[in-house]
Amino acid sequence: MSEPDLRLTPNQEVILAALRLHRRYGLEILAAIEKSGGKQIGFNSLYPNLKKLEKKGLIQSEWGDEPPESHSGARRKYYRITAIGTRALEVKQQLLAGVAAWIPETEGV
Repeated sequence: MSEPDLRLTPNQEVILAALRLHRRYGLEILAAIEKSGGKQIGFNSLYPNLKKLEKKGLIQSEWGDEPPESHSGARRKYYRITAIGTRALEVKQQLLAGVAAWIPETEGV
């Protein structure tokens, strides 16, 4: 079995962070990102990224149990991070911490 693809775009990273502790539906993900002061993600970018993350096995989706919304008739689809998604987020955060901590070697010392 091949290794899962743990590479993340900046938008995918912030989406996974929004799902790290809570199962959320699309508009909740956008609200969590906005309220945190994080990088803004457009509505048109959210759902393609959710689809890519699900295809990579980093998140899972499920339909909510609540009745469809009265004004649109739509049901909410909830997303939650998987163990692989949590690992991908940790790998990215370790990479960023390593880059931040790197100190160049001085020549001739």
